[in-house]
Amino acid sequence: MQMDGDESSNIEDRRGQGGFGGGGFGGGGLGGGGIPIPIGGGGGGLFKGGIGVVAFIVIALIFGADPMALLSGLAGGDTSSYTAPAQTSRSARAPASTQAADPETQFVSRVLKSTEDVWTSLFSDMSRQYRDPKLVLYRDATRTACGTGQAAMGPFYCPADERVYLDLGFFDDLASRFHAPGQFPQAYVISHEVGHHVQNLLGISDKVEQMRQSMSKRDANALSVRVELQADCFAGVWANRADQKSDGKLIDDKDVDQALAAASAIGDDRLQKQAQGYVVPDSFTHGSSAQRVRWFKRGLESGDMKKCDTFRAQQL
Repeated sequence: MQMDGDESSNIEDRRGQGGFGGGGFGGGGLGGGGIPIPIGGGGGGLFKGGIGVVAFIVIALIFGADPMALLSGLAGGDTSSYTAPAQTSRSARAPASTQAADPETQFVSRVLKSTEDVWTSLFSDMSRQYRDPKLVLYRDATRTACGTGQAAMGPFYCPADERVYLDLGFFDDLASRFHAPGQFPQAYVISHEVGHHVQNLLGISDKVEQMRQSMSKRDANALSVRVELQADCFAGVWANRADQKSDGKLIDDKDVDQALAAASAIGDDRLQKQAQGYVVPDSFTHGSSAQRVRWFKRGLESGDMKKCDTFRAQQL
């Protein structure tokens, strides 16, 4: 993947602020204890002693828009702990010269800038104004308007403060544990979370949350799947438009294969099969491997966000 060009000014670096840097909950925060992450004894990381229920939740949250909604359904089960990869702490709000010396931060910043350019243009085509999200880099844990964010949850988007949260150590796991190496899967992660921001700006997130309040758990899960698959499709739309802007130099066939492998690796069916040996479709919240690949490819091949209407699709 050839990600050149400008860097975003919307990177908020909290990695030097300790476990809970970056301000308080602010208005609209959940308060209380934040987002609970069950941690059991024994240590040793995510895969020690097999993949348990907590491991499944952690992996499923990699591309999740609403961590609280998923975690609220957790009851009992294996509590194997997750150990986030160690990172080098840096001062918050590091100067541009320092960021330039950090290849990962530079890459993330360039991907975010590319999403800003693409979605600003697409929103303009709809006679709407795109509002850039912030992307927060943190280490281990940080406060958000949606509760306490922890590295064990993987990257996530908080609609209450319009921020994407990312512990860069996750990229190591993406390659080693989820077998999705390369930069394009990393860009897919970021663009998927930005896709949730797009849903938020379009009012989709609020409508979905209102509908979920009067639904059974089964129907609410099914609605969540449509939300996640749309974010996958939006990630594909970004990749298509960004590649066009670079005259086809941004991504190649290998990059696409790596991104599709990442989408497949985090399908609910594959994760449940690994976690418990069987699959429960009614409990899916993110979609099957085949569905995630299908919708990402739809956005990637079309570059048309109108093709991403998962809510009206009769077959996902």
